[in-house]
Amino acid sequence: MPVSLLDRLDTWKSRYGARDYAPLERLLLAARKARWRDAASLIRLHETVLFLRAWPPTPQVARLADAILFSFSSRIAKLPTHELSAFAEPEVSGIAGTSLSAVFGYEVARSLHERYPGNVELAWDCYDTADRLGPLLARWLMPLGEEWPVEAHVPYREWISAARDGARSDLAWLLERAQAESFDALEAPLTWRIADARSSRSRLRLPGKRLFCHTAPLLRRSDVSLAEQLESPPLPVRRLPPREARKLLDLMLDTSAMRYRQLYGFSHPDETGVFHADVGRGVDIFFFGVPARRRLPIRAYHAGMFFKNGVPAGYIELLSLFERAETGFNLYYTFREGESAWLYARLLRLFHQALGVSCFSVDPYQIGLENREAIDSGAFWFYRKLGFRPVDPQVAALTAGEERRMRQTPGYRSPKRTLEKLAADCVIFEAPSAEKGAWDRFRIHNISLACADLGFDGPMRRAASRRIARALGVESGSGLAMAMSRIPGLEAWTSEEKAAAAAVLRAKEDGGEARYLKLMQRHRRLRAAFLAMGYESPRPSDEPCAIQ
Repeated sequence: MPVSLLDRLDTWKSRYGARDYAPLERLLLAARKARWRDAASLIRLHETVLFLRAWPPTPQVARLADAILFSFSSRIAKLPTHELSAFAEPEVSGIAGTSLSAVFGYEVARSLHERYPGNVELAWDCYDTADRLGPLLARWLMPLGEEWPVEAHVPYREWISAARDGARSDLAWLLERAQAESFDALEAPLTWRIADARSSRSRLRLPGKRLFCHTAPLLRRSDVSLAEQLESPPLPVRRLPPREARKLLDLMLDTSAMRYRQLYGFSHPDETGVFHADVGRGVDIFFFGVPARRRLPIRAYHAGMFFKNGVPAGYIELLSLFERAETGFNLYYTFREGESAWLYARLLRLFHQALGVSCFSVDPYQIGLENREAIDSGAFWFYRKLGFRPVDPQVAALTAGEERRMRQTPGYRSPKRTLEKLAADCVIFEAPSAEKGAWDRFRIHNISLACADLGFDGPMRRAASRRIARALGVESGSGLAMAMSRIPGLEAWTSEEKAAAAAVLRAKEDGGEARYLKLMQRHRRLRAAFLAMGYESPRPSDEPCAIQ
């Protein structure tokens, strides 16, 4: 089949607003009947059609796209074996009828194994560090102690097969015995055969989603004002009932795992607090925190996934303190040509509403620090053109210079080396209601270091707990209490300020993290104390500059 069919299909991703979509529908009909015998063509077909399914201009385009996507398992089955490895690449993994091998944490491995028992197993053929099994297995299989300390090639697979005694698989036997920490330390790779079409990227959908068709051109970055979005009307938000929440959380974990991703929140979700927001244009966002036993010591944690016309399109993480939120935004590769700026703006609008956060920070990694993907995509300029600003004066000066070059030379693009320098520090966006510059020099790392000498246990930690109990009337050995114990003059606060600080502490340890944040946001003196503890002094002017 000539490549021109794929070329013509691809052009329709930039032709929204056309008068007539019948030519696109005819192309999809032709693609449905066509047969490709190489991985590269099938991958290109899958990703183009999946984009058109998420951003369909007509209901018929969505139906035809699904018909093609639902046929992929049989298409893959007809490929030569040597072509299959291409489908394991992170950019395209998860297509129906393919498989992948990866190291997953205990929670993800257990969940996948329980729900797909016949399709998830230990990947012995690529377990290059199987010797890690020795010390653990010897605790359960005493005779193994005769071999693993001294033999060069211990047959661990044979040992587990002999010992599992009715367990369905080697993986089932290992999961039944290992605790999370010991299983994770094994770094055992698993193979996941994505044979069930409904668990694949090709077919995974939100049930019962009403279709939004794009008959006009897609929204560009220049069409989006982040400041206006943050001040737009409130979004409808609902809490999911338990059964619906559980299904959504499994779907999110699968979506993430098949792309080799393991988000902390997806592995440890708070099942009692999963929320849904319909933000318009066919986009649904589901977000949640983590249960009390899994919370970070100081910051609030939230994770979420967003769906476009029922298709998983990406995810977001937030680490929040008072009104500041560090955001990690990821739109999946397939959809990078979609309305990414508008999507991101709606996500921030939702969290501004739900959590009260109004200062958004993007970590250097997200914009390119030791992140080749972010450099290649020009992530810094995505955030900059939405209004984010560098907090480092040297990065700000370099940014201004690059923007002058762009104005003077149409088509100019920052070279890779410059993008790496622009990613030297975080960038920040403040809502109109936020205090400008308040969080520029804040680093949570400084607060953590200030508490490091208290240790996990011991006299210093117990003394800090007693101080908090005396000052606030709250018995606590939590990380937040340790941080509060470092606040100078806490004992001299007013009774109202102490009571409010105690309420913050209790909310962190037993309550929703949205409530924890909103209580923090009302406590001006506590906020000032944390800002002071987290303050990082500017680099002296005579220090060698890292940005040339």
